[in-house]
Amino acid sequence: MTAELAQRRLTVADIPAAVRLSAEPGWNQVPADWQLMIEHGDSFGRFTPDGRLVATGLTVPFSGRFGWISMILVTAEFRRRGLATQSMRSCIDALMGRGIVPALDATPEGRQVYLPLGFKDVYRITRYFAERPGSVDEPPPAAVTVRPMREADVPAVSGYDAQPFGADRGFLLRHLLGRLPAGAHVAEGKGGIRGFVLGRGGRASTQIGPLVAKDAATAIALLRAALAGIAGPVCIDLGNAHAAVIEAVTRASFTPQFPFIRMIHGRSEPFDDPQRVVAIAGPELG
Repeated sequence: MTAELAQRRLTVADIPAAVRLSAEPGWNQVPADWQLMIEHGDSFGRFTPDGRLVATGLTVPFSGRFGWISMILVTAEFRRRGLATQSMRSCIDALMGRGIVPALDATPEGRQVYLPLGFKDVYRITRYFAERPGSVDEPPPAAVTVRPMREADVPAVSGYDAQPFGADRGFLLRHLLGRLPAGAHVAEGKGGIRGFVLGRGGRASTQIGPLVAKDAATAIALLRAALAGIAGPVCIDLGNAHAAVIEAVTRASFTPQFPFIRMIHGRSEPFDDPQRVVAIAGPELG
């Protein structure tokens, strides 16, 4: 019975149980992902009387107008009891209590839960996956240099990112740089930064993203540099509008895996710039 479940904030001590919960449906999170979200935002866990974690909902607030809802999970035996909706309402209230608008990236199944709660479709994203990715052959555009990102670059990259993403997420960019230095690159040209890419290791595959760039040629050059530093299975969540980049990853042996729908509470206009946000950080991170 759901009435017997206790709700409380998650702590780092709950991370092993949380990783098991996200692995159950095949999600890609590792302990570092859960720790980042638990420490940065609000979290809601539902526990059985014997202390078993059976449902979660987390928020990732950004310094700006919006924050992300993530990790809406319910273990199989407790589904269809309203727990996902309860977790969503807790997350919505937490973000609105901070004075920011809730947003999320939904699976098609999750979308059916979120529409009645006031979320609206914004745009579509597709996850592409390669067991052994090939190379991306296109060189950088003329007068554009792609180089490894360094810790000292984070303030400038965060400043560049704030406009296309729609908020300051410097804490996340710094975290991702530490997670996968070999996949972190910045593109520079006349006038300064023209784009960047980051990534992180996952339970089942390395994820590339976010990838933000001024144009498709720069995005492809950044993707080429990131892939050169990554071995093994790779996934990337690309906005459906980026046909040239999708064509490039397809040539590199990536295939579409499943869709996401970006949704915002109470509005259908994006906070970010879908033409420059080529790949998202991941559905749990925006």
